[in-house]
Amino acid sequence: MSEFLSRDFLLETDIARRLYFEYAEPQPILDYHCHLSPDDIAQDRQFRTITEIWLAGDHYKWRAMRSNGVTERLITGNATDREKFQAFAETVPYCIGNPLYQWTHLELKRPFGIDDLRLDGKTAETVWDRTNEKLAEPAFSVRGILKQMNVKVVCTTDDPADDLAAHKRIAADADCQVQVFPAFRPDKLFVTHDAAAFNAYIDRLGAAAGSEIGSLQDLYDGIDSRMSYFHELGGRIADHGLAGPVYAEFTDNEAKRLFAALRGGNALDAESGAKLQTAIMLELNRGYHDRGWTSQYHFGAMRNNNRRMFEKLGPDTGYDSMDDTPMARILSAMLSAIEAHSGLPKTILYTNNPIFNEMMATMTGNFQDGEIPGKMQFGSGWWFNDQRDGMERQMIALANMGLLRRFVGMLTDSRSFLSFPRHEYFRRILCNLLGKWVQSGEIPDDVELLGSMVREICWENARDYFKLPIKG
Repeated sequence: MSEFLSRDFLLETDIARRLYFEYAEPQPILDYHCHLSPDDIAQDRQFRTITEIWLAGDHYKWRAMRSNGVTERLITGNATDREKFQAFAETVPYCIGNPLYQWTHLELKRPFGIDDLRLDGKTAETVWDRTNEKLAEPAFSVRGILKQMNVKVVCTTDDPADDLAAHKRIAADADCQVQVFPAFRPDKLFVTHDAAAFNAYIDRLGAAAGSEIGSLQDLYDGIDSRMSYFHELGGRIADHGLAGPVYAEFTDNEAKRLFAALRGGNALDAESGAKLQTAIMLELNRGYHDRGWTSQYHFGAMRNNNRRMFEKLGPDTGYDSMDDTPMARILSAMLSAIEAHSGLPKTILYTNNPIFNEMMATMTGNFQDGEIPGKMQFGSGWWFNDQRDGMERQMIALANMGLLRRFVGMLTDSRSFLSFPRHEYFRRILCNLLGKWVQSGEIPDDVELLGSMVREICWENARDYFKLPIKG
């Protein structure tokens, strides 16, 4: 019987242990997609309590607490931080089998060093005191935590209209040891069913670009201006969080007419919206391709399912789930159209529903160009798949259908500065998977060969693929 979260946690063979401790563990972290606040990094925020840094905004924990019968007052309501932490602590023992149980204790172990007890209702007071005492130390400021976790590069998620003031402050601060780059997230350009929201956003985008947007060409010019601004600040990645791929046949005149109608306050139906969205998607990818950026697509999330709670709390509060809308044909058409229009940029596809794993892994093979290794990527297990089974399924699908060794590895997709042990979790799973293949005779027992592969997946592939202006 193995000890809980022992040194060999998830490492079932000797070669898996060698691969992890000699090759994976020493690698720095390049977290190329997350939702961390750049302002928190710029001001080197010092969190007051473990609740502030650990529970605020974490819809994984919120979902578990609701499932355990915890009232909303103790989750997103006006309860004190101590009361909310107690409610979560009492939920943790019920999370056995859920990755939250392991993540919670990994995050207490690193960086807090708490590995002598398990979190529950009885230990909550001790954990509260010990974590809050640490959080008051300079080494546990935001930057201090990033340093302890060996995080070298972070890419945040930023709206094209953002002024990126926090990124400027970070770049100008010689004392900041982590490099932070913006990532371009243009999702609001695709809200063509809501004319008021679309136009309010276009006005904001025009103000950021310094020009009024009255025509579709004006929009394209504004987008190009904002991409250049992001590029100057080190941005090399775009990200799309869409329910599914976007594609419909259209003519240039149709797209211009539809934009004018929408700008005039007339919401577009699904068919017309898809045409305008396709035109915008093609133009975005022209900009990505011309600048050598990478485009990411997160598909398959069915968001805001609970209408009552959405009206009360808003988006990203734990009421999302997997979608199962078929997407292979429309995804193929979208990628093919982008390639024909301006050439595909480097592209990463993610699915929130693992039924699409093999489809996406094979889809990437249709658009590899033989010029950039791993140009088309099947992205890591995302959202509901960022646990052991999900990560293994994603890597096995990628290995079966493509080249696992070209994989750019893990990301946190998190809003919490304590989520970086997820990289450790992923690295252990990767090494163990390779170890199992060695044990069964499926791959050679060659530590040097496999160690190089592990090192590449954990750090080097992402470093080389994204072409971020990393210093040092």
